[in-house]
Amino acid sequence: MASVYSDEYQRVINALKKARKENGITQAQVAEALGKPQSFIAKVESGERRLDVVEFVHLARLVGMEPAAVVRSLALGKRIV
Repeated sequence: MASVYSDEYQRVINALKKARKENGITQAQVAEALGKPQSFIAKVESGERRLDVVEFVHLARLVGMEPAAVVRSLALGKRIV
């Protein structure tokens, strides 16, 4: 299923997914920490479900990313850290 979300949003999601994998964290572990089913994370990463800002902040922190740095990079048109 193709996502209807912007390129910028896809870059954020891809960066979160990459950080999760690089830190050896499973979708199930992230989901458990968020109190969500694993399918929630799978849908976010595949573009089937969009994150709200609060979910983004929690997810970013769980995978070792600083939410403010992600937003700053996005706002400046830089590569997402």
